Amino acid sequence: MAGFKSSLLKTNALALAVGVIIGVAMGNVVNSLVNDIIMPPIGMALGNLDFSQLKWVLKAGDSKTEVAIRYGSFINLVIALVVVALVVYVVASLLVREAPAPPTKTCPFCKEDVPADATKCRACTSAI
Repeated sequence: MAGFKSSLLKTNALALAVGVIIGVAMGNVVNSLVNDIIMPPIGMALGNLDFSQLKWVLKAGDSKTEVAIRYGSFINLVIALVVVALVVYVVASLLVREAPAPPTKTCPFCKEDVPADATKCRACTSAI
């Protein structure tokens, strides 16, 4: 059991699992946001249109035998995808910051940038 625990912590599998769980929960929230908050005002502005009911009927029938292309549901899912992508971008840009570049100095002989604490240039091997 200890080997499994150390493997989980070393391979970032735990972070991946947490990310997947949070992603699924975020997806449900975004679907509700799109279907219950964003689309009703848009539908009302377009003449009381319910996007989830938009379809092209290919073969008429009752609800079980009807063949239709339900493009309204597709529109809802595309809007949900855009909202999820926007949220992920904003969260990632807030949480993931680039590390500052380590301090460097210039070799007086070859003019290459080397780390500030270097005693020899890696390009020309001169003592600095």
